Amino acid sequence: MKKQILPVLLAVSSLMAMGQNTPPTDNQLPPQGEPGKCYVKCVTPDVWKNEVVEVLKRPSYKKYKVTPATYKTVTEKVMIKEASKKLVYVPAVYETQTVEYISKEGRTDLYASAPKIVPETKVVETSPAYARWEYSTYPNCQSSYPGDCRYVCWKEYPAQTKTLNLFTIDEADKSNKAVDEIKRTYTKQVIKTPATTREIDIPAQYKTISKQVIDIPAKYEEIIVPEEKTSYTKRVLVSKGGVTKWEEVECGKLSGEILPVYYKLGSAELTYDSKKVIDDKLYKYMLEHPNQIIEIDSHTDSRGSDFTNMDLSEKRAKSVVDYLIAKGIDSSRLIAKGYGETMLTNHCGNGVTCTEAQHQQNRRTEFRVINAK
Repeated sequence: MKKQILPVLLAVSSLMAMGQNTPPTDNQLPPQGEPGKCYVKCVTPDVWKNEVVEVLKRPSYKKYKVTPATYKTVTEKVMIKEASKKLVYVPAVYETQTVEYISKEGRTDLYASAPKIVPETKVVETSPAYARWEYSTYPNCQSSYPGDCRYVCWKEYPAQTKTLNLFTIDEADKSNKAVDEIKRTYTKQVIKTPATTREIDIPAQYKTISKQVIDIPAKYEEIIVPEEKTSYTKRVLVSKGGVTKWEEVECGKLSGEILPVYYKLGSAELTYDSKKVIDDKLYKYMLEHPNQIIEIDSHTDSRGSDFTNMDLSEKRAKSVVDYLIAKGIDSSRLIAKGYGETMLTNHCGNGVTCTEAQHQQNRRTEFRVINAK
């Protein structure tokens, strides 16, 4: 990545501390500055906002509910033996016949398949790519205070995406099937040869049968299932950052202000007491000054390797930044810096015997006002 270095003038007093005897030129000083006040000229971050985007998660569709046909039972009186005449001496001769009747009428059965919900995924952009200026300490600085030698780099960040789980619908289908009627038979006797001689009347015989007939035919009922929507949050650039004009800041905040946020040996986890200190001091200050950008500087004691301590201090600074972001502070207002064991507050350097309390004084976090947004 291409680096661009921007000189930053924190205050007139910082030039005097560097021992510079040559007066600065006009374009190095804030216009219309007043003695005893402090000014800063920095790089402003990009301003972002979150927008809620609504998408169709599942379209509406229709399905069918099938109500089957219902039957009712009816009775019918049928003749099972015809009336006849009987002769006194020569009786009539009968033969048996089989009669077919419908015992259950035919019908049409209706069927409906269930709609098929097919899952699919869709990748959406939740945050576009962006770039911003970021500060670092310039190497080989001649000043004893690292804040006097600063350079800024243009840093790019890729776009962020999110995968959504969506659904499509295969429509339901319907069909029908004819069911044949059910037939049964009964027998009856009919006269084959009538009687001769004297006739005697023989009455017919009857039987009551039952059968099922359709009472209510089968039918479809259409049901509309409404669509479902979902939403996601998208980060949108409101205004582009850049180099600011001179801004007045509190002189007392130009040097690091130590928070009594101490850590256990080898740990970057914030304790309950540390969170309360951040809430009472730094979080409250940022709520009261919504346009200021804060640098979080964290340190370690001298125990452990230089590389391990530098990595641990960066994690400690990030833990404070993450805690403030979780409480609603915009990430563009926070810069995390780790200094490892390079800025001890006492004599407890490598190889020096110190008490645990003395080492703990070096495991600290400071915050510094960088500039106004």
